[in-house]
Amino acid sequence: MKVCVIGLGTIGTPTIKYMHEHGMQTYGYDLVKKSIAGIETYTEWKRVPKPDAYVITVSSDSVEDVCKMISEKDRRSFVSVESTVKVGTCRKISNKFGLRTLVHCPERYWVEEPKTHGVRQLRVIGAINEQSLEKGLEFYRALDIPVHVCSDIEVAEACKITENAYRFVQIAFAEELKRICEDRGIPFEDLRTACNTKWNIQILEARDGIYGSCLPKDTGYLKAMAGNALIPLIEGAIASDEFYKKWVEELKRKTR
Repeated sequence: MKVCVIGLGTIGTPTIKYMHEHGMQTYGYDLVKKSIAGIETYTEWKRVPKPDAYVITVSSDSVEDVCKMISEKDRRSFVSVESTVKVGTCRKISNKFGLRTLVHCPERYWVEEPKTHGVRQLRVIGAINEQSLEKGLEFYRALDIPVHVCSDIEVAEACKITENAYRFVQIAFAEELKRICEDRGIPFEDLRTACNTKWNIQILEARDGIYGSCLPKDTGYLKAMAGNALIPLIEGAIASDEFYKKWVEELKRKTR
C-alpha cells in the first residue's frame, strides 16, 4: 500500500517512520523540507504521487486546507485524520470536499515516552460511513495498531478533546493544591506522594502552569462544544491555571 503522510513534525515524523518500517510504501509532504532516511519527502504538492491512503498529522487549524488539497488531487483515496479537530469537523470536510472514505483516528503520541506511548498504542477510531470504517480497520490492523471502534466519528473527535481537557483539570487541581500547601507551610510533594499511595489516587505534578499547544487548545474546544451550557468546572480550571501562572511568576520575581 502506498501511503502519504501530510505534516512531518513531532507526530508526522515518527508516524511515517513507523509505517515505513511496517512495510508500507511511504512518502511525506510538508511545507518545510524534511530529510527522513529511506523516505521520499516533498514540499511541492503537485509533485506528490497519488497514494492509496493519506494520513493527516498537521496542526488542527490546517486540517481543512489539507483536505481541500487532497480532494483536488484524488477524492477516491482513503483519508485518515490523526490530527485533533473540533467536533463536527470530519463530517463537514467530507461533505464539503467530497471525500467519501474518511476516518478519524487521533494520535496519542507522547514525546517523553515514545517507546511505551508512541505510534503503536490503543487508539479510538470513528468513520463517516461503514465503508470508511472497514477501510480504516484494515489499514490500522495492517500496521498492528489496536483500535477501539467508536459508534460514530463525532465520538472519536470528542474523545481526544475530552482526554486533554480531563488532564487539564487534573493539573489545575494539583496547581491549586500546591498554592494551598505553600500558604499553610505544608510540603506539596510530600503530600502528593502520600496521597498517591492510595490505589485510586494519582495527583499530578504542578510545574509552571499549563502551556503547550494541546491541552489549552483542546480544553478550549471542549468549552466551545458546550455552547451556552454552564460549565463551572472547566471554566474554573482555566481560571485557576491563569491565577497559578501569575502566582508562579510572582514567586520567581521575589526570589530574583
